[in-house]
Amino acid sequence: MSSTVHTSALTSLPLLARGKVRDNYAVGDDRILMVASDRLSAFDVIMGEPIPGKGKLLTQMALFWFEKIGPAGLNLCPIHLTGEAPESVVQPDEVAQVKDRSMLVKRLKPLPVEAVVRGYLAGSGWKEYQNNGAVCGVKLPAGLKNASKLPEPIYTPAAKAAVGDHDENITFEQTADMIGLDLASRIRAISIAIYRAASEIALRKGIIIADTKFEFGLDTDGTLTLMDEVLTPDSSRFWPQESYQEGTNPPSYDKQFVRDWLEQAIVDGKPWSKTPPAPRVPDAVIAKTAAKYQEALERLTR
Repeated sequence: MSSTVHTSALTSLPLLARGKVRDNYAVGDDRILMVASDRLSAFDVIMGEPIPGKGKLLTQMALFWFEKIGPAGLNLCPIHLTGEAPESVVQPDEVAQVKDRSMLVKRLKPLPVEAVVRGYLAGSGWKEYQNNGAVCGVKLPAGLKNASKLPEPIYTPAAKAAVGDHDENITFEQTADMIGLDLASRIRAISIAIYRAASEIALRKGIIIADTKFEFGLDTDGTLTLMDEVLTPDSSRFWPQESYQEGTNPPSYDKQFVRDWLEQAIVDGKPWSKTPPAPRVPDAVIAKTAAKYQEALERLTR
């Protein structure tokens, strides 16, 4: 992989915000340059060690999916890409920081909801199901196991949190209270449609998309638009089909590998509290994670 970018440092554009992974810069008042860094966040905490090449892999994968599900493909919903080259809006000496790891997108009004779709029972969903037989208010059949495939994909939204805070699982009804029933219903329908289509595409390449999350915004005309990243290992749980087994934690293409290590990490003689600062991630875990991201992209795009 080429040079690692933990934090971009563009001076030709005003910095709008640094997220967990992306640095966003204003391009006029109608566009944003989104630069995908090599930062890794887990449990909503940013790790100090970058994953070499991660930002470029995330961008390539997001662009792959935007082409599949956007107007040029299945046309499931409008997308935020402008179609312009990101390199065209920075100075020549800054091109290396943005090349292959950036998207030039429409400036939208982001909605305060993460649209989570689950096709399998895993992670926090599995934990919640064990407690009450439901996930985010969606009642599920009895007798499901860890990694069980659900009868139908379910929509389990979350309220977006500030950087460093944990997103909060909420019910669909709470979403409707936040943004209105019509918008909440449209987001749910579009999210499930995208998940179904993407799952079929990925399964043909030997990848199970266990769950994923989408983000949406409104343009100046009020058009609901898919934004941010989409169907990457940072926003999704990818499992190799050949090693999937119900009742286990399947090996993962996403950052679950880092999460699993962090669950066992000891800081000052105690298990890590999942709050900053993050423990130092060993080189072997970083290398393994980078390899997982690379393998996922290669399988999807081969």
